[in-house]
Amino acid sequence: MSVKKLKISLILFLISLISLFFIFEMNEYSSLQNVKIQYQSLLHYYDKNNLLVHIIFILIYIITTSLSLPFALGLTLIGGALFGFWYGLILVSFGSTIGATIAFIIARFIGYEYVRVKYKNQFSKFFIGFKQEGAFYLFALRMVPLFPFFIINIVTALMPIKTWTFYWVSQVGMLPGTILYVFAGTQLSEIKSLSDIMSPTLIVTFIFIGIFPIIVKQVFKYLKNKGLQK
Repeated sequence: MSVKKLKISLILFLISLISLFFIFEMNEYSSLQNVKIQYQSLLHYYDKNNLLVHIIFILIYIITTSLSLPFALGLTLIGGALFGFWYGLILVSFGSTIGATIAFIIARFIGYEYVRVKYKNQFSKFFIGFKQEGAFYLFALRMVPLFPFFIINIVTALMPIKTWTFYWVSQVGMLPGTILYVFAGTQLSEIKSLSDIMSPTLIVTFIFIGIFPIIVKQVFKYLKNKGLQK
């Protein structure tokens, strides 16, 4: 099988899986009410199959994030409620990052060469800039809760950034949000709405933390250039 046919087959396979998700209306399971119901149903099974539940949970989390299915938030809350803060944080942090990296690798395999060749002249400066400072941009995107993570995974995969850099920056960048939602999961019974977790003030704080390193870098770059001109 040629690489082109393999890419087309992979795209069709992914589309089929995601389509099944919506055909069977599985998105309803991501609501807060269903999250609480699923948590209660898992409690009894968890007591009897502790290790197995840990393994199944992280595998489901990896599959969910790699396919960009809207289960991640609900799974994060369940992780905090079921495993406690520290175990939940470890499972969710690694599960989300590994899943995101798999999505990154798939998107890179499918589209990187096409974008690099097709738009080489139009975006050459942008590609060079991202290759040099991609970690800063990725960190900012991960911290800002306005951008869906699956878009970040795909767009970044088309940029000249190393897979390992994508992995560790994603894990660090997603960690504050992961901490917030896992901790919220430990208080699951008290949560009445998802808006109780992410307030406007908190969103602005995340945005500021995300763009702050870029602002500082640009300020130092400006001062350095100004000093050289003198």
